[in-house]
Amino acid sequence: MSRRTMDLIIVSGLSGSGKSVALQSLEDIGYYCVDNLPSVMLPEFERCFLVHAPGDEHGIACAAVSIDSRNHRFLGGLGDTLDRSGLEAGACRILFLDAEEQKLVQRYSETRRKHPLTDDSTPLMEGIQRERVMLRPLQERADKVIDTTDTTPHELRAMVRDFAGGSSAGGPLLLFESFGFKYGSPREADFIFDVRCLPNPHWEESLRNRTGRDPDVRRFLENQPMVVEMTEEIYGFLLKWLPGFDSENRSYITVAVGCTGGQHRSVYICEQLARRFHDREFNAQVRHRQLNEQESGHREVPPASRT
Repeated sequence: MSRRTMDLIIVSGLSGSGKSVALQSLEDIGYYCVDNLPSVMLPEFERCFLVHAPGDEHGIACAAVSIDSRNHRFLGGLGDTLDRSGLEAGACRILFLDAEEQKLVQRYSETRRKHPLTDDSTPLMEGIQRERVMLRPLQERADKVIDTTDTTPHELRAMVRDFAGGSSAGGPLLLFESFGFKYGSPREADFIFDVRCLPNPHWEESLRNRTGRDPDVRRFLENQPMVVEMTEEIYGFLLKWLPGFDSENRSYITVAVGCTGGQHRSVYICEQLARRFHDREFNAQVRHRQLNEQESGHREVPPASRT
């Protein structure tokens, strides 16, 4: 018998918050996924895939299980189960999905599905509130909590893929996300920086329909002392305080930078920050929330060229 490393993600959260979308997203990128695994079976699930027969060179390295309120008969001992688990530190991560109660009620009204904690004497809102209390211990243990109240399925899939790529074994994944304040600030951000005070390329007619990735927009912003100063100060702040998050075994940190429309200033600064942290060997990625679908999504940032 031999021992190998497996990346295991536990997906949990409130019913209607998007756990099915999250699990499907993980399956799409190669995770072996099990929905509604009884929590008492977690150690056996671990043994099944971490310990394999000699000669088995193609065992499953990435797996995800959904554990939620449908498990309510077993959830009471989940904390002890996780504490007793033989998983190596950092190999098991918890992704928790949350949403506002009114939004959950709306989603259940639209789908007409039954909430797992409702019955003839328990109305939907009471079931949601009971579920929130029941799952609080899991939420408190979570490596990442995503509030899906205003999140589209497309955005949630991107966030889940980002989380899956941020294995704590190689240091936390540092995601820089640009956005436009007029569309609302991202709920999942750990840090939010407002750069609306900076000179806006939007007022230059030749730059209005371009983005912060465009060379002309970059040149415009690079020539603005305020832009250079703010970029440096955000970079310095993060460089100073991020090690504290690393020591807490955080696997995923989101830094959101917002301007008015999420097209010029925030895009430029996120690109600059991600490149600089990538050059310092951080696991840095960037996502531009407001750009069109061709430019949207997340990507790794290559090191800046040196001359």
